Formats: sequence, structure tokens, C-alpha cells
Amino acid sequence: MSWNTFGRVLRFTTWGESHGPGLGAVLDGCPPGLPLSAKDIQPFMDARKPGQSKFTTQRKEADAVQILSGVFEDASGQQVTTGTPIHLMIENTDQRSKDYSEIAASYRPGHADYAYDAKYGIRDYRGGGRSSARETAARVAAGAVARRIIPEVSITAYVCELGGDAIERDAINYEEIARNPFFCPDSWAAVRWAEKVEKARKDGSSLGAVVECVATGVPAGWGAPVYAKLDSDLASAMMSINAVKGVEIGDGFEAARLTGEDNADAMSPGEKEGDPPVFASNHAGGTAGGISTGQPVVCRVAFKPTSSILTPVPSITSNGEATEVRTRGRHDPCVGIRGTPVVEAMMALVLADHKMLHRAQIATR
Repeated sequence: MSWNTFGRVLRFTTWGESHGPGLGAVLDGCPPGLPLSAKDIQPFMDARKPGQSKFTTQRKEADAVQILSGVFEDASGQQVTTGTPIHLMIENTDQRSKDYSEIAASYRPGHADYAYDAKYGIRDYRGGGRSSARETAARVAAGAVARRIIPEVSITAYVCELGGDAIERDAINYEEIARNPFFCPDSWAAVRWAEKVEKARKDGSSLGAVVECVATGVPAGWGAPVYAKLDSDLASAMMSINAVKGVEIGDGFEAARLTGEDNADAMSPGEKEGDPPVFASNHAGGTAGGISTGQPVVCRVAFKPTSSILTPVPSITSNGEATEVRTRGRHDPCVGIRGTPVVEAMMALVLADHKMLHRAQIATR
């Protein structure tokens, strides 16, 4: 058992706290010979980093990644992976720990303050330490490396619901995702969400969100029937993200409301002999029996509203006395927005791990 490590063949360990000198990840098991430099990782970091709009925390972090080990120049002078552990480091440069002095002896309801204290007998109240969403920067860096292992796969995540307001499925346009600060594929929904998030921010409150992630190009055969199911590993990976409270694969809970014939992903022969089957639907989200089917792998991830809010909430102190807590400082009014690149990263890490697991067991296929 490991408390800070995820994966089987491709394993990554994150380290560091929100208000410490830095944080990062150590990625082990990466194949050698893959082109990799900091500039390959930085675009994904830039998508997640704070302070890019008024709808996210105003903490200013460059989130510049340093690769401390695991790469070297090949014969052509290109920097490539060596097969040894890849150490990724991100410096914290804009901490304001004094913002948290008022809650040093109080628990923020909805946050991990009380649970950490109950487990360890000590907690880092400065932004929540390891329980802060700041930890996810390390995951995004590791996920960028994982993408080098699965070049055949394309991964796209977007916010499909915010504050209970969902996108119109017929209006989904992937090109819209980069045109608004919400990673929203529906331009009209993005306009509505701007008003909702701004109101929550001014009210000193927060909102939840649902992020959908679609991976195309995943071949049939990745995964395993029982304890290394692709979908169960995806669920575990997504549930490990800070503030996530629910995960669906494919239709998820909606599948429980369908009949057997409605839920079945009907199949027909491919156009030519030897072609993969053609599926009439994808209710299963690209998996069957824990193994990929060749269809897009689809999951949805529910983020709760940010727990650190300015609205006073009844709580207790570490001495068990009644108090009221309001959290000052800089926080996301909707943590699910910047959670979108994190969901993509975890999808990449799981798929890369399962590609390598598949090759380890079935080297000829």
C-alpha cells in the first residue's frame, strides 16, 4: 500500500504542499527513448494554472516545470527519456500563508481539516497542505509525460455542467473549449455560467461542476477482467482528485434506468473483413468487462463546491468549542473549472499504465 503513489507499471508519486517551497511528482516506469522536455509539459500546466481569469483564484503561479532527472540527450542531441525515474518539480512562488491564520485552530466545514487532524494529530492549515487543489499541478505535469506514451490516443475534457446548469448536447463544439474561461464546449452555456460564477464569487460562496472526459483512439483490449479493470482504475484515479465526489463511466447511473435492450451497445460487422465491429451506441463508455472495446472511453467527474468560502459557516475549534468559520484568501469560486486539465491528466496516466500492462501480458498483440 502507498498513500501518495498511483499506477502499476507506470507509477507516479506526488509530493509537496500548497504553501511549501514547491511540489512535484516522480514518475517511474516510463519507457526510454521518448522525446521529452519542459516545453512539452508546460502547455498543460498553463491550462491549469491559477489567476488566468476572474472566475478562478487570483493566486499567481507560473507553474514552470523543471525536469530534474530521467532525461538525457540521444545521439541526435534531442532530449529523451532514459527509462529511469523522472523527477518533476514546480516551485510555489505566491503563497500568502497569513491569510489562513484565523483558521489555524478552527476546522473549515467541507474541507479536510478535521479529518487530517483526526488521522495524523497535526495538520498544515496553510491552504490545506496536501488536501489543497494545488497538489493537482503535479498530476498535470505527470499526465503530460504519460501522453508521450500514448500518442495514438486523443484526450479531451470539458465542463458539461456548472452550478446545476448543463450544456446542450446538440451544441457541443470542441473548438469552443479554448474560447472561454470555463473549458465549455457550448458557447451559450459559457455566457450563463459567467453570471452564475460571478454572483457566487461576490456572495462569498462557491459552485460545483461536472467535467466530462473523452479519450478516442484507445484500441480494444486494454484493461483486465477483475482487479485491474480499466473502468475501475479510471474511477479510482478520478476519485483521488481533490474535491471529486462522484464518477460515472459511460451512461453511469442513467444505465440503471434503462432496459436491457436500450442499454445494449448493438454491434454489426465492419465494412471489410477483418475490420473492427461497428457499434450502434456507447452506453458502456468504451469498456466491457473491464476491457476497452475500441470505442471512445468516456467518464464524468463531479466536483463539489469549493469548501473555502467567505460565507460564515458554523464549526468547531480544535479544542471542541463552537465557532464560526469564514475563509479569507484567494480561492476558486468553482474548483471544477481548473479541475478539467486534471481530469485529462488522470485519464492519460491510467491509459498509459494500461497500455504498458497490456504489452507486459500480451507482448505479441
